[in-house]
Amino acid sequence: MPGLGLPGAAWAGSGKDESTPGRSAAAETAVARFYKSLTKPQREAICFPFDHKLRSVVKNNWSIVKPAIRDMDKEQKALCREIMKGLTSEEGHERFMRQMKDDSPGGFEAYHVAVFGEPESEKPFEWVLTGRHDTLRVDGNSVAGAAFGGPIFYGHAADGHDTEDPKHTNNVWWPQAEAANMIFSTLDDKQRKQALMEDAEADDADTIRLKGGSLPSTGLSIATLDGQQKQMTRKLIDTMLAIFREGDAEEVRQCLDASGGVDSLRLTFFKEDDLGDDGIWDIWKLEGPAFSWYFRGAPHVHAWLNVARRA
Repeated sequence: MPGLGLPGAAWAGSGKDESTPGRSAAAETAVARFYKSLTKPQREAICFPFDHKLRSVVKNNWSIVKPAIRDMDKEQKALCREIMKGLTSEEGHERFMRQMKDDSPGGFEAYHVAVFGEPESEKPFEWVLTGRHDTLRVDGNSVAGAAFGGPIFYGHAADGHDTEDPKHTNNVWWPQAEAANMIFSTLDDKQRKQALMEDAEADDADTIRLKGGSLPSTGLSIATLDGQQKQMTRKLIDTMLAIFREGDAEEVRQCLDASGGVDSLRLTFFKEDDLGDDGIWDIWKLEGPAFSWYFRGAPHVHAWLNVARRA
């Protein structure tokens, strides 16, 4: 099975908040320097109070502000690149750069960034990057109990193709779906019946709204799987987290542990839009009371993610 080229991180959470990215992390210190470099007109165009409604928005294709990174000076462009490198793993950064090059003329510099709050002070802040197939965040652990500082999105239309081939050739995120389908291949007929549904969920932020105690009983409960299958589920999560910096990945694990661990999750596959009718499910979801990861691989990849300590 093709992988991301990264070893799976240790599953057990440390239980210590110090392991999550704080204000002294590489990406966060670069955000502070970026904020300091902004002119008054730039601050008026891309900076907002921390509690502004735009901060919590997540979409698959949007511009949080009108100016793009390409409109900034050389130092500011370099700082944005430094921030982006700091919020991803080495392999993840390479994949995001490929995705952005495919998805937007001009690549990384065609994307848009905004700053909420005051990174130079001890007050809460968040740096948000948006554009085609990305909503990504750096928050210095300002948003208590929320991994990544809030819901995020990543996607890819490989080689610029809106509708990909069934094997999703060159899609940088498809190895995540391969790991999910490996779990499906181990299920017996009864489990497959529980795991497989006809119609996919909506391709928008509502599909990752955290449900808490009202989580529906649809899909396959991970708690009912055997030890090997549970380990495959942990490996799936680690494969997905491997594109991000370890501090954010660890915070996701901590949040999941706090809301019931892997046994609290349900795994669902959807028959809708099975590209090539090959039984390799392009659309699937891993969901718990305070964990929601929705992977929609048709006609190309859209991945929505929302994780918190509690709903």
